[in-house]
Amino acid sequence: MSLLVISDLTLRIAGRTLLDQADLSIEPGRKIGLIGRNGAGKSTLLAAIAGDIHADGGTIRLASRARMARVKQEAPAGPTSLIDTVLEGDTERAALLHDSETTTDPLRIAEIHERLAAIDADSAPARAATVLAGLGFDAAAQLRPVSDFSGGWRMRVSLATALFLNPDLLILDEPTNHLDLEATIWLETWLKRFSGAALIVSHDRGLLDNCVDAIAHLDKGKLSLTPGGYENFVRIRTEQALQQARAAEKIATQRAHMQSFVDRFRAKATKARQAQARLKALEKLPVIESVVEDTPTRFDFPPPEELAPPVLTLDNVSTGYNGKPILSNLSLRIDMEDRIALLGANGNGKSTLAKLIAGRLDTISGQMFRNPRLKIGYFAQHQTEELVLNETPIEHMSRALPKALPTVVRSQLARFGLDAARAETRVAELSGGEKARLLLALATRDAPQMLILDEPTNHLDLDAKDALIRALSEFSGAVILISHDPHLVELTADRLWLVADGGVQAFDGDMAEYRTWLADRARTARMENKAAAPVSTDRKEERRERAEARKNQAPLRKKIRDTEARIAKLTAEREKIEVRMADPELYSDGKAAELTELTMRLSVLGKELASAEEIWLEAQEELEDASSLA
Repeated sequence: MSLLVISDLTLRIAGRTLLDQADLSIEPGRKIGLIGRNGAGKSTLLAAIAGDIHADGGTIRLASRARMARVKQEAPAGPTSLIDTVLEGDTERAALLHDSETTTDPLRIAEIHERLAAIDADSAPARAATVLAGLGFDAAAQLRPVSDFSGGWRMRVSLATALFLNPDLLILDEPTNHLDLEATIWLETWLKRFSGAALIVSHDRGLLDNCVDAIAHLDKGKLSLTPGGYENFVRIRTEQALQQARAAEKIATQRAHMQSFVDRFRAKATKARQAQARLKALEKLPVIESVVEDTPTRFDFPPPEELAPPVLTLDNVSTGYNGKPILSNLSLRIDMEDRIALLGANGNGKSTLAKLIAGRLDTISGQMFRNPRLKIGYFAQHQTEELVLNETPIEHMSRALPKALPTVVRSQLARFGLDAARAETRVAELSGGEKARLLLALATRDAPQMLILDEPTNHLDLDAKDALIRALSEFSGAVILISHDPHLVELTADRLWLVADGGVQAFDGDMAEYRTWLADRARTARMENKAAAPVSTDRKEERRERAEARKNQAPLRKKIRDTEARIAKLTAEREKIEVRMADPELYSDGKAAELTELTMRLSVLGKELASAEEIWLEAQEELEDASSLA
């Protein structure tokens, strides 16, 4: 039975049809990634599912008694602590606790305590604290009032509340936009373990490849479902495009042949009847619709003037705010060919370093050398607040380039996909992705030799992200990148700098090794917390705890053995499919259905193997912990 069923759904906004008799079904436990170009209607669809707007036609049906959670658009505020804000999100638990303190009816009290036990109310504070910690809030921060934090951090609290509720259906709209790389990696792990269903709007390829079972593509008002992650979606869509291109070519040949016959013999009495028959056949030939998207998005950074190395150096530099150092003892060098990604949790100083390099923050001590001809293009999402809502992109760019001709102004905007219509649209009416394009155009207007990009992909759709990656690969200057998107970092950076503990040091490894490093650090922290816990002096109690720990090892060992057997079975099936897919005969005519089926199964096997390996690793960690107590 389906958890959510969308049938013949039609949604219109300001007279524009976004969904036209669209259908989608989500089964319990299934995770769907919802993708589509900016403005296609993804967020509108989520709002309709949540009941915020009414459909113009069709139905949206959620299974009875199913619980749905969605990140609120408004960030929480006020004096309530983070932990209490998250706990208050469970309205049933809050109401039951309130009733338990006010009711005097013994039967009602019994019902309340029975229900509190059923929803595991006692463990709620620990579960809420775990989610908040995963999203970057330490124990001290969790006790501070929400009003102490900025908008981005408060949106994390909204996300934490939705995750804490552990609903049957979780609806997420760009959940990684306010997260750093560390929190994004934690969220991916949480979603893999989440037993409920999820509908996730995201432009994060890593999340779409690692956490969803299928991709729902919203295009031209319709929803199409493709099994597997985003990579599999692209592969299948490409194959469909090739098949349809071949079919279209075949039909075009038939049309040309028939039309040639008609043109030659229509006027001849002996052939007129045959010509009429061919005309009717022409009318019945199918029209093959292309799957190819609209014109691909392109970004184009102006070519910079070459500078001799180094373009910038820091010698024992300290920097911060109001005379208080945030980063100290920085000795770094940047050349034009450098592609550097800054790693580290939010609040560790990545943006501080970016501002220092960009010349927007002074040094407190030490020496900074900058090539006098060095031009830096600086992009940060907060710059959106500096845009004038009533002005157009042309007006913004004309002010930034006061001596430039109108054609030069328009040309710079066109480099980032802001065509004539968008260039003359008020900023207030632009989408988030279009505003980001305007900021990129403004940042690069004078052909800088260095680009500093602080979360450049927030609000960019997948096509625009790919366009940014291509443009950065072709750019001949230096790049300093801060991003929560591992895919972007992997494809554009060849050096990683870790910003942590008040300093900056090179990270010797790639993103996969960084993930492993984060996991090892988290495991070490858990072990240290356990070691720091008060030790019982009661020997009897210690012996009981060790006996209990040994008892726990038996089911863990069985779980490990069962998981190893499952991994072996899945691996054997995958190898069998890979052998078949290596057979050239599979790619001959008439085998498209089998190829598609094998491709889909291979994607599913990849997900199942990743899940089984995750279960095996968790069981091994639990066994190690249990063994340390025995």
